[in-house]
This record gives sequence, structure tokens and C-alpha cells, in this order.
Amino acid sequence: MRLYEDVKTHANILIVMRAAILHDWLNQLGGAEEVLEVLHGMYPSAPILTSIYDRARMPQAWQSWDIRSSWMDRLPAVHRRHQPYLPLFALAWAMRRTPPDADLVLSNKSGFCIGARTGNTPHVCYCLAPSRYVFDLQAYAANESIPKPAMPVLAALNIGLRRWERAAAQRVTQFVAISSEIQNRIKKYYGRDSVIIYPPVDVDKYWRKAAQPGGVGDGFFLIVSRLLPYKRIDLAIQACNQLGLPLVIAGAGRDEARLRAMAGPTVKLLGRVSDETLAELLNACRGFIFPGLEDFGIAPIHAMACGKPVIAFAGGGSLDTVKDGVTGILFDNLSADSLAAAIRKFSDVTFAPDLIRGHAEQFSVARFERELVKIISETLRKAGN
Repeated sequence: MRLYEDVKTHANILIVMRAAILHDWLNQLGGAEEVLEVLHGMYPSAPILTSIYDRARMPQAWQSWDIRSSWMDRLPAVHRRHQPYLPLFALAWAMRRTPPDADLVLSNKSGFCIGARTGNTPHVCYCLAPSRYVFDLQAYAANESIPKPAMPVLAALNIGLRRWERAAAQRVTQFVAISSEIQNRIKKYYGRDSVIIYPPVDVDKYWRKAAQPGGVGDGFFLIVSRLLPYKRIDLAIQACNQLGLPLVIAGAGRDEARLRAMAGPTVKLLGRVSDETLAELLNACRGFIFPGLEDFGIAPIHAMACGKPVIAFAGGGSLDTVKDGVTGILFDNLSADSLAAAIRKFSDVTFAPDLIRGHAEQFSVARFERELVKIISETLRKAGN
């Protein structure tokens, strides 16, 4: 293994290597970017290869990172609306080659970045999801409001994209899934086995140990999310309208106008808020609502790290993170009535904040780093590096 400037010790394992990190696109902040920050922290000298990079919308601290975008950066309006270009992303990644002197390629994948040409370099893929655009086009199209006349063309393109992504997946040395749901999809779509490592969450970021119940907004339910159709925030608004209960929503997105139009007098949409305001909201709220079907969900972990119970849909990553009746309440159907019933059930349960915070601590950054380094070490050993 070649000597390089990144030297870190995790769980008594010394990692000395030259790494390259792949990340699909950098034009918005979400859970994938939280994972990327941790990966960069583990390998701060590793170049980050991506397709598009909107510097204005990314944190200022990232300006010093070695981020290398592709020719797609020059396409019209691609930073603001990348969805129409999705077939081209596969082409961009198929043309991409990772640095030939790298000891390790580490991909943070939700789209097409596993298609990069890595040569003989061991490739560990942290799989946030197989590409929804490819393997679940109907649901993706509904969420993204793709016009129906475009669907036959996209479906025809997807035949080739599906074959291409499956072939790219066979070149990955080791898959790591973020949840049981994603592990099942990796097996179904790629025919590959994987191990599960839950995403890293800074469990101390918003927790205020001295915070006391009470203050502004005490007793409200909280949602922290990008405002996108698939997040199903409409269900929470409808349920709280029905029950007459206070709901505070922090976040912005293209579904904001529709959600504001349906919000009753007990529902407040705050737009984007600062980290300090978010900490205040998380520590003051009665409970956190996570109404959509998600692959994992980092926001509910932040809430539980503040000792707050979570009301979540019983599917996807929530089955791994929320313990029904202990750290929150799960509801079975993606409907406002089912969510309203869960909120009523929530009111009859006494939750233990210390127990909830203890549960959240198992998703810490330190645990993620330790488990990922173990997998990387095993993968390199098997590859003979």
C-alpha cells in the first residue's frame, strides 16, 4: 500500500492510503451530503469526483475541498433542475475514470456514480439507493411531476439504463447498504450481497443538555425536511388540520406553495431556518413527524438524539430506526387518517427521553467510521492491497 498524507486511526486500525470519493451531484444539501462530509473527514486529501457542482449552494467550507466536476457543469440550468438531464448523468459517469494511483475508490451512491471506470482499484460502494429513476420510474415520475407524454421515451431509455447499471454494479468490490430496505433492493436489482452500516449522524449537533420543556411553541409537532412531494408532508398537514393540533414545518422546496395552500390555522411553515433555530425547535417540540417512505432518514435521528419520540411510516429505513411504542409510533398506511390515528395513539404513550437519546447514539459518526473502516480493511485485504 502506497504511503499518502491521510493517516487516521479508527478502532486501533491504521489506515494509510490514497483514496478517491465518488458522489453523484452537488447541487443541493441533504442526507447524502451529510454522509459526504464524514467521508471527507475520514479522507480529507481524497479528491471528490462528481458530475455537477453548484458552489453557491454548497457550504463555504467546501471551497477548500478538492472537488472535480464533469462537463455536465456547463449544461443550461443543470444546477437548478438536473432531472431532465438524468440519462446524460449515466453517460458522464461511464466516461469518467478514477485516479489510477488510488488505493481505494469509495462511492456515495444514489444515482449513477458506480459507473465510473475504476480499473483494478478496489471499490467500496456506500449505497444510499439503487437509482430510483432507473428501477422505479413510475414512482419517480409521479414524485417529480414528469409529463405523461415523456413517459414512453423514458421507459424505452430505461431498458438500456437498467442493463448498464446492473453491469456497473458487478464491478463494485463491496456493497454497503444504509438500511435493510436498501440491502433488499441491492439484492433484487443487482443480484449482489451487501452489509448494512447505518449512516453517520452527529447526535450532539442539536442536542441541548440543559434544555427544559416549555418556551416558544411548546407542545407542537415538528417536521424538518426538504419540501418535495415524495416526502408526504401533505399527510401531516391534513392530519393536524383534522385534529386541530399545532404543527411546525422547517425547510424549503418546490412543493412549498402547494403545502402552504393546504395548511390550516394550526400549521406553520417557517422556510429554511438556522442551525440554532433548528436546535431550539428540536429541543422544544412534543414529537417529530416523519410521514414519507424513506430509505433511511437522518432527520428523525436528530430528533431522537434530542430525546424526542418520532411518528413515522412503517416502511423503509424507519423500520430500522424507530422502535414502535418505545422511541416513537409507527403507522401502517400512507394516508392522513392512518397518521392521525398514530398521533392519537402517541398521546396515550409515556416516552422516556433518556432512553430515546440512548437509542439515537447507536447511529453516531464514531460508530459509522469504525464500521466502515473495518469493511474497507477487509475489502483491501481480500483484494491483496
